[in-house]
Amino acid sequence: MTDETCQWQGWRQATERALYGPGGFYLRPEGPAGHFRTSVHASPLFAAAVARLLAEVAEELGTTEIDLVDVGAGRGELLTGVLAVAGDAHGLTVRAYAVERAPRPAGLDPRIEWSDRLPSGVRGLVFANEWLDNVPVDVAEADAEGTVRYVEVRTDGTERLGGPVAGPDAEWLARWWPLREPGARAEIGRPRDEAWAAAVGSLAAGRAVAVDYAHVRESRPPFGSLTGFRAGREVPPVPDGSCDLTSHVALDACAAAGGDGGGASEAVAGHGGGDPEAAGGHVASGSRGGGWPEAGIVTQREALGRLGVSGGRPPLSLASTDPTAYLRALSSAGEAAELTGRGGLGDFLWLTRRVPGRPGG
Repeated sequence: MTDETCQWQGWRQATERALYGPGGFYLRPEGPAGHFRTSVHASPLFAAAVARLLAEVAEELGTTEIDLVDVGAGRGELLTGVLAVAGDAHGLTVRAYAVERAPRPAGLDPRIEWSDRLPSGVRGLVFANEWLDNVPVDVAEADAEGTVRYVEVRTDGTERLGGPVAGPDAEWLARWWPLREPGARAEIGRPRDEAWAAAVGSLAAGRAVAVDYAHVRESRPPFGSLTGFRAGREVPPVPDGSCDLTSHVALDACAAAGGDGGGASEAVAGHGGGDPEAAGGHVASGSRGGGWPEAGIVTQREALGRLGVSGGRPPLSLASTDPTAYLRALSSAGEAAELTGRGGLGDFLWLTRRVPGRPGG
């Protein structure tokens, strides 16, 4: 192996090293919150909504003792927020698990168990907010003759085309993201499908939910979506550990891998533009109480609406009768509007998979 060959890697390997290797971006002390805002950081309304979702799952399972697994837990912000309200507001006893590759942060609530692996036999809710987009994947590009090749990269971000894509990766592209024009690019989402299937597989009973920027078949970006983020700004994706490396998730492929048989994903792909709201707000292979699908995809706007998060302004009459309450309600409405707004966090997609409890389980 020559020195030049050592400098070039596929994007999956390069991303793994840059994000999670020694000194990797996600192992830094400041954590993700030091570089970008997720829904968790935007407002405590998000954690409160997850607590309400957890209460729904507990009711379905007929228990007040419930597991909550946060996959890609950052520094434990979501679990901290849920624990703050789940007991008093919903009467729940929560067994909280943070799944994260960074070390446990100092001062974290001792009730939170910290691990780099999914627990097994979960009875409750597995929740993954902006996790799948950081599962490393390879990038493919069609060359001038139409041959689909892996894209290789150096640590300075320079790219070149490598060998032809073959085997399971080629099969995945053929099914989920065919590249038909020279120059067309795709992120090969197979590792994310496998990661989601493992998350669903950790459940003995309950629900698994993934929340992410995502696309479905009819809205695939023609040149992929790989990018970088640093200190709140979008930057070129350079796999040197200095920035986040992220790309939108082919969430319909994950849905099929998670055990819905492809029904939800195929139906999503039939919507013009890939917007789940174009067909009544969700795509499901079956539904149960509360309007939630057995396995399907909804926008965050709809998901949070179902959980009581609304961006509606409080009545002006409240300003005169209780100015303090009006200001609190106005602030809450502004935070809710950020979480549900079009063109922003509200366009995130939520993928849900239910796992019914086994008789006698």
